[in-house]
Amino acid sequence: MKPIRLMSGILTVGFWTLASRILGVAREIIILALIGPGPLLDAFVAAFRLPNMFRRFFAEGAFNAAFVPMFSKKYTAGEDPVTFARDAMNGLAFVLMLITAVALIFMPALVYATASGFAASERFDLTVGFGRVVFPYIFFISLAALFSGVLNATGRFAVAAAAPVLLNIFVISAMVAAHFAGQDVIMALVWTVPFAGVAQLALTWYAAQKAGISVRPGLPRLTPDMRRLMRIAIPAALAGGVMQINLLVGQQVASNFDKAVGWLYAADRLYQLPLGVVGIAVGIVLLPDLSRRLKARDDTGGREAFSRAGEISLALTVPCAVALVVVPLPMVSVLFQRGATGPDDSAAIALAVALYGLGLPAFVLQKVLQPLFFAREDTCTPFRYAVWSMIANAVIAIGLAPYIGWIAPAIATTTAGWLMVIMLLIGGRKLGEVARFDARFRRRLWRICLASLIMGAAMWGTLVLLGPLFGQAGLRYLALLALLGVGAASYAIVGQSLGAFKLSEFRNSLRRKPR
Repeated sequence: MKPIRLMSGILTVGFWTLASRILGVAREIIILALIGPGPLLDAFVAAFRLPNMFRRFFAEGAFNAAFVPMFSKKYTAGEDPVTFARDAMNGLAFVLMLITAVALIFMPALVYATASGFAASERFDLTVGFGRVVFPYIFFISLAALFSGVLNATGRFAVAAAAPVLLNIFVISAMVAAHFAGQDVIMALVWTVPFAGVAQLALTWYAAQKAGISVRPGLPRLTPDMRRLMRIAIPAALAGGVMQINLLVGQQVASNFDKAVGWLYAADRLYQLPLGVVGIAVGIVLLPDLSRRLKARDDTGGREAFSRAGEISLALTVPCAVALVVVPLPMVSVLFQRGATGPDDSAAIALAVALYGLGLPAFVLQKVLQPLFFAREDTCTPFRYAVWSMIANAVIAIGLAPYIGWIAPAIATTTAGWLMVIMLLIGGRKLGEVARFDARFRRRLWRICLASLIMGAAMWGTLVLLGPLFGQAGLRYLALLALLGVGAASYAIVGQSLGAFKLSEFRNSLRRKPR
């Protein structure tokens, strides 16, 4: 995959991920307006996080780290990739059915293990009830993730990236319909989640068939390939899902404070916008590309792909991080402050957004660095780093909570994210030249940071001028658009002038029609 095609693939995935994340923010806007921070939102967040946590372990974490490199190599070499995909699907489906059955039976224990602070309030029973409805979502979305991995490995990124959009479309439509019909919005939200999973699975399964990977369900088989897949996937489950575990530790701490789970969830959704668009897109495209290059012993091409992925990631992420740190309150108040969400809620969410923003480059760099190991089918090394990162996260979150309260999990998550990056960078040096950023990356890195800081100053000055407009209901939307427009324009002009990037590179990538 040439650099232009790498960037084209990243932008394709990024576009659809951006659409999903924008709709996700719209979903949170509606949730916060119609439901608002409180017991119902806390219960939904805790319940919905359960299937998402297991999905990251058993699908996006373990299977994308273990399955995609193996499938990519078989697909490139013509070594019967369809049989391998079929066996992987059947084995994954069997494990998912067991997990779902156990979770439905022992849901109270699962809720207590992840949000023990709910035990003395109505939030506990609400979370148990919601959890039993939404948990089957894991079965459908995890199989959809497997088929998405198939599509990504064959260079067909669009459908796999577009599938998550369905969840937000379904949920938004259900909540709006329930509201205008005078029905219970929270129940419409909860019951729509598993049906959206069915739609995502159907879409990706059909697209895989159209791509020539026709997979049919059957009994699981423990073949040599499946044994190898399991050996790789087990440590990858933790390494790939470290952020989810850190979020759960944060939820456990936050569950002891009123509204804190909802505040952190809203902040998480806002910083997930650039993280999803850039970090996840880069990781999805880079992993199969590195796997193919290692198979072909193309270390020079691998280093080029790795360096360009890091360059693209930071060029798009660092300015977003600066914006989240410099002007979080205007964004939060305009997006979320209405209906059941008040000014105090906005201030709390904005504080968490700023702290998560400090860690955003680290969260994205993890998506760039981990494929170096996963492409070699080495999931044990990231596993060890993930353990240290999780220990640091737990110690900081639990240790600081008695002194600074509910915000401790956000500080812990950001600190653990940077610790993980440092370990990946140091460990990556043992992998040879392919794991070292090239001279062009190093030249552009400081220019990207300088352009971002200048952009932050421009946004701060604009906020001082437009500040009064953010208090006026009819004008605050235009004020936010102006603020973000100044940031984007100043970064584009300064970045181009300093040589942090070339806008022509992005234009050329967009002109290519990705598969």
